[in-house]
Amino acid sequence: MKKLFLCLLLITISAQLYAQKIQVFDQEHQSAIPGVAIFNNDKSKSGVTDFDGFVDISEFATNEILTFQHIAHQVLKLTKAEISKADNKVFMTIDANGLDEIVLSVSKFGQKKKDIPQQIVSVTSEDVLFSNPQTAADLLQSSGSVYVQKSQLGGGSPLIRGFSTNRLLIAVDGVRFNNAIFRAGNVQNVISIDPFAVENTEVILGPGSVVYGSDAIGGVMNFYTKKPKFSFEEGLSVSGNATARYATANNEKTGHFDFNIGAKEWAFLTSVTFSDFDDLRMGSNGPDDYLRNEYVETINGVDTVVQNDDPRVQVTTGYHQINTMQKIRYMPSEKWNFDLGLFYTTTSDYSRYDRLIRRKNGELRSSEWYYGPQEWISGNLQARNTAYNNSFYDESVATISYQRFKESRNDRDFGDTILFQTEEIVNAYTAAWDFEKDWRSSKFNYGVEYVFNKVNSTGEQTDITNGVSTRDVSRYPDGATWQSIAAYVSTNFKFTDKLSFQAGARYNHILVDATFDETLYDLPFTDANIDAGALTGSAGIAYNPNDLLGWRLNFGTAFRAPNIDDVGKVFDSEPGSVVVPNPDLEPEYAYNGEVGTTLNFDNIVKVDLALFYTVLKDALVRRDFELDGETEIEFQGELSNVQAIQNAARSEVYGFEAGLEVNFSKALQLTAQYNITDGFTEEENGEQTPIRHAAPQFGNGHLIYGKGKFKFDAFAIFNGQFDFQDLAPSQVSNDYLYAKDEDGNPYSPRWYTLNFGAQYQLTEALHLNATLENITDQRYQTYSSGIAAPGRNLILAASYKF
Repeated sequence: MKKLFLCLLLITISAQLYAQKIQVFDQEHQSAIPGVAIFNNDKSKSGVTDFDGFVDISEFATNEILTFQHIAHQVLKLTKAEISKADNKVFMTIDANGLDEIVLSVSKFGQKKKDIPQQIVSVTSEDVLFSNPQTAADLLQSSGSVYVQKSQLGGGSPLIRGFSTNRLLIAVDGVRFNNAIFRAGNVQNVISIDPFAVENTEVILGPGSVVYGSDAIGGVMNFYTKKPKFSFEEGLSVSGNATARYATANNEKTGHFDFNIGAKEWAFLTSVTFSDFDDLRMGSNGPDDYLRNEYVETINGVDTVVQNDDPRVQVTTGYHQINTMQKIRYMPSEKWNFDLGLFYTTTSDYSRYDRLIRRKNGELRSSEWYYGPQEWISGNLQARNTAYNNSFYDESVATISYQRFKESRNDRDFGDTILFQTEEIVNAYTAAWDFEKDWRSSKFNYGVEYVFNKVNSTGEQTDITNGVSTRDVSRYPDGATWQSIAAYVSTNFKFTDKLSFQAGARYNHILVDATFDETLYDLPFTDANIDAGALTGSAGIAYNPNDLLGWRLNFGTAFRAPNIDDVGKVFDSEPGSVVVPNPDLEPEYAYNGEVGTTLNFDNIVKVDLALFYTVLKDALVRRDFELDGETEIEFQGELSNVQAIQNAARSEVYGFEAGLEVNFSKALQLTAQYNITDGFTEEENGEQTPIRHAAPQFGNGHLIYGKGKFKFDAFAIFNGQFDFQDLAPSQVSNDYLYAKDEDGNPYSPRWYTLNFGAQYQLTEALHLNATLENITDQRYQTYSSGIAAPGRNLILAASYKF
């Protein structure tokens, strides 16, 4: 027994002597760095850090010089002896050159930003901590490149380069967030994503169909949530954060906490955020058209118009929300890493404010119009394998995901006793396998993906006087399915260190199957089936001849196949109109060209410019329609004009983007962003009308000072004007959303806000934040929104890290 013990002891000592694992950290953030290359002078010995920054350097001699190289950090050289004296920990400094920023969204694996021909915008967790966005929609808007529309306080629908909603793709940790009922109108689902749980957000400006498939016409918004961290020492490590926030404009009260438990091979991260919002108060200087002068209350069973004591308060906009996330991470070896993400988000009931301010014959039209709780449940398991000696891949990621989306709509006209209700539940399943292989000076990415969505939809009408409910027309055909089957390949080839070429192709096949219940729908057809395939591709070059100048040139195609919302929806689109199903739809295709340039004057002045042009053929738009020869039908007791989603002739979208960064010193920086988008839809008769989702000119400017424990940001946000003739036909019909010009026509006025933010690091663990938004108390409404923006708003927050 003693001999056995001595043998085991000798084996253990030998392993310790001959195996020397070190860990590489980022100096600024104190976080582990994966993918660091380590090699000696003649490169005869080498290694690469794993996902937690570990690498074995046993084969290196004690006095041998090791070179540490990483695409986002400065090159570092140390001897093995020096590393041993530093407790086997190596700290690398971030490369100050922003062109070396690493992005994940374009290929699902890390790439240098300067080698990518597309325009990418990033928002980090540090940006979130400082700017304190209330929702993920506000987080996107803070980037200065994404425009956000809001129909209610619990909302936020992104617009990118003239496209929105189902022509933009949202992903969470690389998994498709869009579902089969994302509509052509404004979609508010992005608020289900908790900004406190997000580590980094990347926005691809322009098509992303090669990697992400259908819907990625105008851009891709990828939210990467925080990952659990393993213990850097023996035993368990526990860390966490807690944040409390208050805002005056809507009496917001938010509490957040997250904590991490790390062991050697296992790590756990729990995150919870709760927010409570009261009715939103608008500003005092602006159009009176936005004021909430009166609203409806049901008093003793009678709908009554009540005069608002304070017309600046947008009555019935308040709601509350809870976001939870549980992450589990397991790394049994350097080659395998498993990540499980569990998410649950829900809201209270919340009013659709823009519907509550509609009028009919001069009187308020609705007594009630509210969404039921918006729920999102998600489970996402990813298995990452690193195999550098494999002939087919160096790295692979297998993903399986389940998501459940639940939403409902409830509306009742003024004085009516019938409450109309619909409820939708979408179960979404995703399976994907992505690969990356480096070969000489090329990087190849390829993968396959399968997505299945099933839509359950019910409708009923309830008599509020006695509570009796009867079955009614559902919003969508119950049991409808949407499937996507796809395979893609892309490559990034570096001709030289200055010139890289990126190209890719994807084949995507879409299947839609919907059956209409003849007892509910009086239609000249009983089902809608789509069986369509699309081949998309992209090609572009990135040329950086020197440190001063960089060029990007990119061409790409994208597509969007009709979903269940397009082919099967029944709803009142606007006063006096009803949208009906249309089973004869075809996919729409986009053709995009983009050219961009960057100028970098010694990292003191940086300029980023881009021009883009997109043609959308067979564009899916809502237009007047005939249903079995009828142009009007009765819907919810009202004779309504018949409309449907149809393939129009074509749309064209074009625009310009400019970014500026001036570093006066290490402490003082100026940044600015400016965007202009325009375009039109051409009808079959040749008539051209403005496109609906092109935002007015917009942008921001920030003057940031940071030194020691203080950071200050004086910033302005501005927005151009849309005159009456600039509005799309659908927006002219929704004139209640807009101010009135001198002729009584709807228009969207220009506006600006002046703002100031400050952060103070009281201790290493405690940060205090204060932001005063809209200092001049402007009363304004972002384009196409149904709710006025906050007036003067003081936001106070405290964050504690343990």
